[in-house]
Amino acid sequence: MGDLAGGRVVLAVHGTRSRDGQAVSAALRDAVAARLDGVTVQLGWADVLEPPLVRTLEETGACVLVPVFMTVGYHVAYDLPKAVRDSGGRAVVTPHVGDAILDAVVERLAEVDADPEAVVLGAAGSLRPGSVAEVGAAAARLASILGCPVTPGFVTSAQPTVAEAVAALRAAGYGRVSMASYFLAPGVLPGRLDRAGADVVARPVGVHPLLVDAIVDRYVATLPTVHGRPTGTP
Repeated sequence: MGDLAGGRVVLAVHGTRSRDGQAVSAALRDAVAARLDGVTVQLGWADVLEPPLVRTLEETGACVLVPVFMTVGYHVAYDLPKAVRDSGGRAVVTPHVGDAILDAVVERLAEVDADPEAVVLGAAGSLRPGSVAEVGAAAARLASILGCPVTPGFVTSAQPTVAEAVAALRAAGYGRVSMASYFLAPGVLPGRLDRAGADVVARPVGVHPLLVDAIVDRYVATLPTVHGRPTGTP
C-alpha cells in the first residue's frame, strides 16, 4: 500500500481497567490481524491505559489509524487528531466505526430478548451535541429494525440518563423494558447499564464479525489514495 501507511494499522480504542474489556480489545486486534495478511495490527489507547496513543504512533511511524468508537465524541474529534499531529503527522485517520455495526447490537439484544416490547439504547454520552445526535439516529434506526419504541439513554454527560430513559418508557405504559448496549467492550461505563432498572441488559458488541468487517473495510478504503490523503480528523 505504499510507504505512507507501511502495512501497519493502529486500532484506537478507549482503554479500560477492566480485565475483560482489555481481553476483548486484544482479541479484536487478533481478529483484525487474521483478516489482514501481512499487515501489522496493534492497539492504541486513547485513554486510561499506557502507553498513550501519541507514543504508540511515534513508535509505529506511518500507519492507518482506525478509531474504534461508536460516535465522534471528544476522543475522536480532538484527542486522536492531536495525537497524530504530536507524533509527526504520519498516520492516516479513517472514519470511526459508528453505526456500521448496528446489526451486531441487534444480535446482542436478541440473545436476551428476541421480541422486545420497548428498548433503551444505552450509550456512553458526550458533551458534544453531534455525538449525542449520532446515538439518537442509531436509536431511530434500531426502532425501525426492531419494530418497537427505542429511546437513547446515556451513562454520563448527556440526557436522558439510562435510568431516566427506562423510567420514561415504563411511565408510557410499557411493561417490559430491555437495554441494548451501544458499547464495544466491558468496562466501568457499560457496567452502569446493569443498574438502570431494565428487565434485561444486552452485553456489549465484543469481537463480532461485523465489527471486524467494519475495521477491515476502513483500512481497505485507504489503499487506493493513501499517498494523497491528509492526516487529521475523519
